[in-house]
Amino acid sequence: MLSAADNDMLTQTGAHSPMGMLFRRFWMPALLSSELAEPDGPPVRVRLLGEDYVGFRDSAGKVGLVEPHCPHRGANLFFGRCEDGGIRCAYHGWKFDRAGQCLEATTLPRDAKYDAVVPRLGLRACAVEEVGGIVWAYLGPPAERPALPHFELFDMAPEQFHVSKKLQECNWAQSCEGALDTAHFSFLHMSINEDEQLGHSMRQSEASASGDANRLRWLRADPTPQFSILPHEAGLVLGAARRADGDDLYWRISQFLLPNHALAPSTFPGENYHGQCWVPIDDVSCWIYCYTWNPQRPITDDERARYRAGHTIHATTDAQHVPIRRRANDYLIDRDDQKRRSYTGIAGVSEQDQMIQDSQGFIVDRTREHLGPTDAGIVRFRRVMLDAARAAMRQQLHVAARHPEAFRVRAGGAVAHQDMSISEVMRARFGDVYGRVREGGANDV
Repeated sequence: MLSAADNDMLTQTGAHSPMGMLFRRFWMPALLSSELAEPDGPPVRVRLLGEDYVGFRDSAGKVGLVEPHCPHRGANLFFGRCEDGGIRCAYHGWKFDRAGQCLEATTLPRDAKYDAVVPRLGLRACAVEEVGGIVWAYLGPPAERPALPHFELFDMAPEQFHVSKKLQECNWAQSCEGALDTAHFSFLHMSINEDEQLGHSMRQSEASASGDANRLRWLRADPTPQFSILPHEAGLVLGAARRADGDDLYWRISQFLLPNHALAPSTFPGENYHGQCWVPIDDVSCWIYCYTWNPQRPITDDERARYRAGHTIHATTDAQHVPIRRRANDYLIDRDDQKRRSYTGIAGVSEQDQMIQDSQGFIVDRTREHLGPTDAGIVRFRRVMLDAARAAMRQQLHVAARHPEAFRVRAGGAVAHQDMSISEVMRARFGDVYGRVREGGANDV
């Protein structure tokens, strides 16, 4: 369990909080590229870490992310018009570019003072990079801006990846912990009847797509995986080993990457890789950015259709990226299905995760927990994050922010002899003890 003070530190990401200071020294997903579909299209409201912004794509196709209120009279630029290299306030016509510079102050006289005054009327603007189908923003001190982390996703051609996002109505940390807690797969995502497993909730998994029923059998049979953890510059390798057949173990290996990323543990060689990023909207809600990639081939149209319909980490959402199954409608729970077929009665792996994480409360009270051996990854995650937040409070930049190349790693599954250590398993599966992607990406062995 955590103390109340540590729970507050872990979950609060406002501008002056320790965790908020840490988050602001890393790049954050701010929008999907598809949300700003065309140059001079409609601007978009953005709320990150409790702060409001407006995003827009200018005439040259470049994205800007600026504070939303015009410095003239405070009108919201969400209602503005994008035109000729900037966004124009609908109230009195003041205009700003994507760097926040004032281009026109239409209500001021064009006298000798105009050119001296206008440069002082700008908006706060975030540094922005657009890659991997995502608009990334840096909200911290400009002098401390790190390089954008180099995820393997960024090396992929557009046809090789699929990205989505979904609203989560709880604090970012408990949702992130849900992804790192791979022990829950033995129950939360299982059907009750083993004979129905492949035809029911596990239809959503990559294991069923590849026809590997053994993985499902091992997950069902052993709900107490043994965890092994390897720290590296960008975060943690979290390995969970279950009993398989004979003298073998079934390893599900995830990655936690600071401050808010996780790579999923399900992928075997040749299958699609999955990652997620939890971006606080405020302390009781977050956006989860979900990305799938395949370094060997394009994502097929059928796979994209299944992801849009809710498959693996992706949820079925409306046009505003709000899940169809959510708090307000009890996730469309089917009690008959829960009685006869599944543990949850809720369709979709992503939606099952969402339900159980939301059910802990908007901010879970970690002072009341009773943790055990299968929570080893959660305990280590909390320790890493709290130490990093305290360092940020002392103005110390985390080592992960200085090593963008350390984010270019993979996670996934493996079957290995019980005498092999996690380091040996990682080398056998990925060709590197930390899962780092070799040049050319030829890691799957």
